[in-house]
Parts: sequence; structure tokens; C-alpha cells
Amino acid sequence: MIKINKNIFLSLFVGLFMNTSCVVQRPKQPNISPEEVGRVLKTLSADDMLGRSSMKPEEIGKAADFIAAEFKFAGLKYFGDLKSYRQNFDMKTVKPASGSLTINEKMVPRENYVVSSTAESVEMSTLPDVIYIKGDDNFNTKYREILNNTEDALVVVDEKFKANFTRLKGFMERGSMTFEVKKSPALVFLLSNEVPQSMVLKHKNTITSLPMFNVVGVLPGKSRPNEYVVFSGHYDHLGILKAVGKDSIANGADDDASGTTAVIELAKHFAKENNNERTLVFVAFTAEEIGGYGSQYFSKQLNPAQTVAMFNIEMIGKESKFGLNNAFITGYERSDFGKILQKNLEGTSFKFYPDPYPKENLFFRSDNATLARLGVPAHTISSDQIDTDKLYHSVDDEFESMNIGNITEIIKAIAISSKTIISGKDTPSRVSGVK
Repeated sequence: MIKINKNIFLSLFVGLFMNTSCVVQRPKQPNISPEEVGRVLKTLSADDMLGRSSMKPEEIGKAADFIAAEFKFAGLKYFGDLKSYRQNFDMKTVKPASGSLTINEKMVPRENYVVSSTAESVEMSTLPDVIYIKGDDNFNTKYREILNNTEDALVVVDEKFKANFTRLKGFMERGSMTFEVKKSPALVFLLSNEVPQSMVLKHKNTITSLPMFNVVGVLPGKSRPNEYVVFSGHYDHLGILKAVGKDSIANGADDDASGTTAVIELAKHFAKENNNERTLVFVAFTAEEIGGYGSQYFSKQLNPAQTVAMFNIEMIGKESKFGLNNAFITGYERSDFGKILQKNLEGTSFKFYPDPYPKENLFFRSDNATLARLGVPAHTISSDQIDTDKLYHSVDDEFESMNIGNITEIIKAIAISSKTIISGKDTPSRVSGVK
């Protein structure tokens, strides 16, 4: 018989106990199936959705109805005082209609000027402030500065920038959108190397009203109903584009039917869990592609001081540059939102990275930006390789290009990583210094 040294045995036992207790337990996996993810995504990105253009309410309405039906199936409540899942609002479209410009008593050819104003009509008989974009200026930098102007101005653009001016004119003459038509500075852009001494402007815009609608559902919080956690994605896309071959429908499978699918599946998951202490708001935004108007309207209906966090989900349909089981978070360094998520993922193989594309300015290019500017730790989760994505904003962004398994794992990771935020245990730090 072998004689056992009791001290050695005791040491081995203690060491085994300590090693076992230090093992991080794998979090419970959410019951989110690739079959359901595929069904929802395929429906949203199908040809009969006609590309989900927010400019065509009669067409995008079909997608809105589908999302609303999914929210109803999940058992979500209506948001605030709404009587349905649609959050309706009107946008005013302002488009140049007619006019004339005289500089130094000479009529300016129509192709050499453009007027930016949201007023129904603009008339000037005296020369306003004159701003020059000179030949040695950086056109884009100077243009962005001018947009902050609060007074009427004549912007004289050096003829060296004819190509830039032509693009700008084309963009402005497609029209602009505003929530409310009110007096605004009139900026007159003139392509010329002549010094203006006098000016007469007569300009009219055509203003029309365009109905739009977000789709919003709510899971009321149990102990902290006045603290909100938002899960969002935008359901609009580009509609019908110039045909490539026989295909003209911009299906927007990745952008952003994938994110909208995530919002729907998370709503179903958390409704089944039924243990959220904070109120969860699930929203599919419209009009992201034309200026983020859906999220801008939504943010006005929500108290930012009561909004704890926003999980905005944008383009998760394909593998990230870090490989599978990964995604990145825009503005990672602006709050401890990402650190909280990663902490909750201990025991899994999934990892959230900081945004690897800082030059793309992605933090300000999606629907998180409006609430982030109000201090909310609002971040976008994505896996898109934006610097090399050849399907982005094309008719080839279709269901067949999606990695359903990858999308499913990202949705599960969001469900797991958000648990301490929705339970009230963790509150991400506020975003500051964002303009």
C-alpha cells in the first residue's frame, strides 16, 4: 500500500479548489436562432420591399408594417402616448424652383450660382456680407465653416473650384429637408473671379410636406421604469438606383436590414427573459440615409438625462477585419460603454474592439450621433469593413451576401453584454465634449 503524505494531499486539494473557483463561468447563451435571423433579414431585404426609401412612404410602409408585426408578436408596448408602433412625423422638403441673380448689374448664368435657404422666397437688393473661397483655400474646410454662418452672405467661389462648385450645386438643387420651415440665412454661392460691388437676388423654393415614421416598441422596466436603454437600427435604404445589368433595387441587406433584424431579435429575447429593471426601447429609424432625421425626431421625444445607453446596430452582416466572433464599437474611447460590454462577455470567445476606421468618422455617421451630442453614451456596433466594402450602397447588398451565423453571434453577444446595463447594475459614463 502506498503511503500518502497528508500535507501534499491537502496542498493538491486546495490548489484544485482555487483553480476551479477562478474559472470564469460561460454566460448563458440566448435562444436566438439563425433560422429566425435569416427569416427576418430575408423579408426586410427582399425585392418586394423596393429598397425601403424613406422618400416614398407608400413603399417603405411595407417594411414598417412588418417590423410592427414583429414587435407585436414580441409583446412590446407602445412608446409614450402613441396609439401604434409607428412614430409619425412630417418633414418639409425645400427645393429651388425659380429665380434670378444680378451681380454688378449683369445677369449671372443659372449654372454659375446656387442659393441655399429654407425660406419660401428670398429677395435681396443690397450686397450682404461677402465671403471668399480663394484658390489657395481648402474648399471643403472653408465650405463647412460657411455653413455655420448665421447671417445672409454671398459666397464667391474661385473658378479654380469649378468641379467642386458643380458638385455642390447639383447636391443643393436636389433639395433639402427641414422639420420646420422658418427664416434662415440665405447663402448665395457664386462661381466667379470678379469682385462684387452690387447684387440683386430673387429666389423661390417649392416646399412640400413628406410623411415619415419610425417604428418603436417598449418593454417597461420593473424597478427603474424611468431609466431607458435604447436598441436601434435604421430600416430605410436607398430605394431604386440606376440599373446594373437588370437589377435596380438597392436591397440594403447589410445596410441596415441586418441591424434592424438584430433589434427585432433582441426585442423577442428580452421579452421572453422578462427581467429588465430598466425600460428597454426598441426603435427602427427612418431617414438615416438622407440625414438621420428619424433619430433626430426620436431624440426630441426622449429625455437624454434619463437615457442610460444606446446600442445602435449598423451593418453586422459580414465578418469584421478581426475575424468571426468580433465586432467594433464606434466612439469606444468616449465612455466606458465598451468596457462594460466586454466585461460581461468574459467566458465567451466574443470580443468588442474599438473602431478601427477613425478616419471614416463613423461615430457621427449613424443614428447614435444625435443622442451622443446630448451626452448619452450612444454608440454604434458594427462589423463592416467599410474601407473595402464593395457592396456598400449598391444593388448588390443582398441577402445572399450575408453571413447569417455571424449576425446571430453578434446579436447574442449584444444580448449577453448588455445584461448589467439593463439590470441597473452598471451605468455607462456620459459622453462629453461632442459637438
